[in-house]
Amino acid sequence: MRITTNQILRNYKSNLATSLTNLDSARVKVMTRRKFTATAEDPASALRASVLERKYARNEDYLSLVKDVQSFQDSQEDAAMQINTIAKQLSKQYGLEALNGTNGSLDTRETYADAWRGSQESILLSLNASYEGKYVFAGSDGQKAPFKLGKDTAGNQALFYRNVDVTTGFLYNDDGTLKDNDPAASKERLENLSKDSVFVDLGFGLNINDDSTIDSSSAFNTSLPGINMVGYGEFDNGDPKNMILLMGKIADELEKPDFNYERYRELVNEFDEGRDDVLEVVTTLGTQTEFLTTTRDRLETNEISLATQIDNVVNVDMAEAIMNFSWAQYAYNASLKVGNNILTPSFIDFMR
Repeated sequence: MRITTNQILRNYKSNLATSLTNLDSARVKVMTRRKFTATAEDPASALRASVLERKYARNEDYLSLVKDVQSFQDSQEDAAMQINTIAKQLSKQYGLEALNGTNGSLDTRETYADAWRGSQESILLSLNASYEGKYVFAGSDGQKAPFKLGKDTAGNQALFYRNVDVTTGFLYNDDGTLKDNDPAASKERLENLSKDSVFVDLGFGLNINDDSTIDSSSAFNTSLPGINMVGYGEFDNGDPKNMILLMGKIADELEKPDFNYERYRELVNEFDEGRDDVLEVVTTLGTQTEFLTTTRDRLETNEISLATQIDNVVNVDMAEAIMNFSWAQYAYNASLKVGNNILTPSFIDFMR
């Protein structure tokens, strides 16, 4: 088989180009630290990397949301603890001391009445606590202060939650005028407000029921309607179940010249029943905080795992990449050196 000079040159140029391509590929991997820069280079790895990066981004969104929910719930828990502390102090200190016969003078009772009214305002401020411009006890309507102390149509002290009287359930306008006093609708209105929910997806596989409602087991409810903590509706004797209104009635009773010991004790006992609801809310918030902490830990573990998988699929081993680059550079330099000797002496060189 006859090998011509042109064949040798063509083969040399082809092999030299291949060597240069390998050198450039090795150089790019060292500079970018990636196994591939285009999908065509490794379609399988590119597809897997795309899937992993989407999972990583989604996990990051969930993790960020959990942190926000934790901060929001911390605000709820702080306010609930403040309310519980105030209620405990009122019940154990002012309530029992005021019942003591040695503190039965009108001047002393008026001092205690002032304490009850001052605490009434303090609890109301805690109920209107906010986090980053959103009221934490307003349910799904966090843009407006949920609670307002005022007067009903009969002139009696009333507490309004999102313009609804927490005792009767009557709906009022923003200016305080009565809008709807239908008894049937009022009871349902209070129940609906107490069940108001705001669900967020924390990565548990959000499910929608057949009736277009969210499956509560697949999402986290961030809503805590304030009326569930301080009470709503009426007792059988007509007293309000709301702690703030009971505080006002207790203060009124203490200020009466003809102080009724039995009536006062009845009101304080009803107030203590409301404290149990506050403690229940505080306990529930503590349980939810533990749940959020566990969820955050799980998402952070997922973040590390996904980052490791992406690194294995996309990124090169730098020690191996540098070694491959050095070898490709050595091979290219050797190819250039070979080129200097490719045209060996021929028969023509010896003709005279």
